[in-house]
Amino acid sequence: MSADNEQRRLAAIMFTDMVGYSAMAQRDDQLALALLEEHRQLLREIFPRFHGTEIKTIGDAFLVEFGSALEAAQCAIEIQRTLAKRNHDVTSDRRIEVKIGIHIGDVVHREGDVYGDGVNIASRIEALAGAGGICVSMDVERQIRNALEARFEKFGSAELKNIKLPMELFRIVLPWETGTKAEVGASRNFSKKSSLLVTAAAVVLVSLLFAWWFMHRSSQNSQPAATVRANALPASPPTAPDQKSVAVLAFVNLSDDKGSEYFSDGISEELLTVLQKIPGLHVAARTSAFSFKGKNATAQEIGEKLGVAHLVEGSVRKSGNSVRIAARLTRANTGEELWSENFTRDLKDVFAVQTELAQTIVAQLRGQLTDGAADPAAKAAIQAQVQAAEKGGTKNVEAHQYYLQGRFYTNRHSEKSAGEALAAYQRAVELDPAFALAWAGLAQTHVWYCEFSSESGRKGFDAHLASAREAAARALALEPNLPEALLARSEIELNFDFDWKGAAETLRKALALAPADPALRIAAGNLEVARGDMTRAIELYRQAVALDPVNPRARSFLAFNLAVAGHFAEARAEFPRVVELNPAAPWAHAGLGLSFLIEGKFEEAEVAAHDDAGEWAQLLIVACARWGEKRIPESDAALAQLTESFADVAAYQIAEVHAYRGDKDRAFEWLERARRQRDGGLAGMRRDPLLANLHSDPRWNTFLRTMGLADDQLK
Repeated sequence: MSADNEQRRLAAIMFTDMVGYSAMAQRDDQLALALLEEHRQLLREIFPRFHGTEIKTIGDAFLVEFGSALEAAQCAIEIQRTLAKRNHDVTSDRRIEVKIGIHIGDVVHREGDVYGDGVNIASRIEALAGAGGICVSMDVERQIRNALEARFEKFGSAELKNIKLPMELFRIVLPWETGTKAEVGASRNFSKKSSLLVTAAAVVLVSLLFAWWFMHRSSQNSQPAATVRANALPASPPTAPDQKSVAVLAFVNLSDDKGSEYFSDGISEELLTVLQKIPGLHVAARTSAFSFKGKNATAQEIGEKLGVAHLVEGSVRKSGNSVRIAARLTRANTGEELWSENFTRDLKDVFAVQTELAQTIVAQLRGQLTDGAADPAAKAAIQAQVQAAEKGGTKNVEAHQYYLQGRFYTNRHSEKSAGEALAAYQRAVELDPAFALAWAGLAQTHVWYCEFSSESGRKGFDAHLASAREAAARALALEPNLPEALLARSEIELNFDFDWKGAAETLRKALALAPADPALRIAAGNLEVARGDMTRAIELYRQAVALDPVNPRARSFLAFNLAVAGHFAEARAEFPRVVELNPAAPWAHAGLGLSFLIEGKFEEAEVAAHDDAGEWAQLLIVACARWGEKRIPESDAALAQLTESFADVAAYQIAEVHAYRGDKDRAFEWLERARRQRDGGLAGMRRDPLLANLHSDPRWNTFLRTMGLADDQLK
């Protein structure tokens, strides 16, 4: 093309990107399209007010050109202000959030499009902005810092794809916020080679963190880890966090392919999982640490909410056979950077590179903490931890890819995603039958179906339970000390085999291997409920919440058992937090209804249970509440519907209704049916307030003995 058809000039370029659109489109495509169109209308009304020219839209993104950096920044602030106001009174699933990046540089206009470094850099730094954030280059910051009434916060140096030199980046601190950390997610695909790089990078960072922990473990001034109260997520912990505590945040994906979320998330998640197994190191759990992904939060805010003293964050960029990992360790209370480094390696031999990277990072970190002094004992300890990190893994690239997909879907906690996780884990073990972690994931997914699915019926339950047993056995035959597999076995023993002593031994072993795993604390709490020790059970649930404050499952178990134990005020304060974290969590609404029901507040009980995701839970509360109000026909109708629709999967709940209504014969019939069906609800029967009418009946102690729950059997 002739140069006469090109125009070159200096311009400010703004990239915007709608956060979470792809995931939303998968959940509800009609809602996603409606919000996308609303987003476009809102932004197109703002661009011309600041003399912005829309060059093009790219799916859910805009490329806009401005004559000055100041106008681009003012436009970006107005966009975020408009969206913040719009989002104030809408539910979380209807929020519209965008990330914005701005750079000023040489651009070339050609046939209605714009090219050049100015465009490339703006598109790269947009990914760092985070939801509701604005990221600008140093060139922009220099031009507007004295003209814009806003504060700037330095990101530090970042290496951007296809940009030769590192760039200094800044974020604009918006008037309605206190600050932010850039955290970005992307989509979900992995190349076959890059999936193994996750393991390599995770082990590299394990070495980094373990070296830091090793040097701090003898500190005399460490404070005990903060305990999170059950009635709220704290604005700040009641005591200073343990200096041997850390949160691993989701790494930012800077790859050209935005479908590389598995890669950046995988590095963070595998690092976190391994660190949880190091005795003496408190590690914030995945659910809580990843809850800040794509959100505006300062280091101090994250540290306070997670109760940790340090943060690990970074970015990942992969290209062909090479990967660049930028990682840093910071103090949460000040944001002070303790260590940072960029690593680029050729990955023709991924496992050899893994060893090289681990040794290099540990040597650099040790030099920073000990003025260059080498410590053979520390080095040996680190090498042992790196070896432990590889237990249960695979060297099969494709199998590892499917395993990471399985973990991704497992974390979604829904019937649809459980099916996707099951397929991914199954494919992983077909590709590598010696992949113990994949067998453990398969076992846990089958257990999930047994515990939560109401769609597969009795035959489906039996099939999933048999598959869970087989998968857990395969995993433990390969790696007898694999906590993930021990967790699956303990849940089978506790909820379906009613093997209380077996579950206790399995959990003891698993907790010794992974003391910071909140799922194991929840399982241990469930065991104590079966034993009738509610005080110890609630203590364990509190520990799980302290380890993972935004985990709805941990909070749901805590809230439910606070109600069962008669701590009604605290339970009522806790259940709204469960709803906020996951409105679809089992018992999120009905659990609050149970609290009111036990107190005799029948109308409040029915209202609270109305929105529960589980229809069987709604019907249980309604049947009992209407009985308490002497509205017998309505109670009969609810019980009839519960029996007709859920007899195969809710026999225990049907027994609870009959017991509450005083029909002991029918209650014991349904309890026996629940026992034959291996209903997990029976594990909590000793302290179940809805079964209180049965305690004086001689059949009660007989049934407890049949279940192995008599006092002398539990000693």
